[in-house]
Amino acid sequence: MLLNRTIDSYHFGSAVDLAESQLRPLTGLFHHSASSGVSILGGRTAVIPAQMDGIGSVVIKHYRRGGLLRYFIKRRYLKLGKTRAQREFELLDTVGKFGINVPQPIAFAYCGRLFYRAWLITREIHQPVSLASLSLQDEKKTGRAMASVITQISSLIQNQILHVDLHPGNVVADTAGTVYLLDFDRGKVYHGTRQQLKNRYRTRWQRAVNKHGLPKILTEMMQNGLK
Repeated sequence: MLLNRTIDSYHFGSAVDLAESQLRPLTGLFHHSASSGVSILGGRTAVIPAQMDGIGSVVIKHYRRGGLLRYFIKRRYLKLGKTRAQREFELLDTVGKFGINVPQPIAFAYCGRLFYRAWLITREIHQPVSLASLSLQDEKKTGRAMASVITQISSLIQNQILHVDLHPGNVVADTAGTVYLLDFDRGKVYHGTRQQLKNRYRTRWQRAVNKHGLPKILTEMMQNGLK
């Protein structure tokens, strides 16, 4: 069950009870310029690091539009039911219970009624390196990371969960070598067959690897692992 709290014009949701003293400092960061990094795959991130009392290091994800609409409405969305931040928060919580390594969701927030802006707060992953970058540096570590990726994707398939944009830029390893799957925005329960879902994962992965000229080990291990 989600716990809700409103602070000024910001509406928060979380799975555990968070005090106003923990959440209010975050509101001062919501409209700061987020650090934007361009990965090897060209994907953009928009996050702000922060500290939360009793939680520790977290990151605040800003939701930004893609496609042509981003030139007209960059960060606002029409509110029809749950916000994007709430949907991703709930999906991260769900897949985490399946044993899949994802950023631990702490809270989500939004402001606005008809049109809204939204933010997702997750626990920070320590010094993450994307699988795309790792594949260009260390083949042995890449092989170990891919074995973990395949296990986790297999679990997503078994549980009928579609990550709509899973590619080597949305997979990271921390300093301990733990592999995480990122960016479940727009992810959902898949209503086709598991074979169809498996094919979607393989096709999206291979397209990204080929397009960006990444090492073939990424495709070969994926094809062999998801038979």
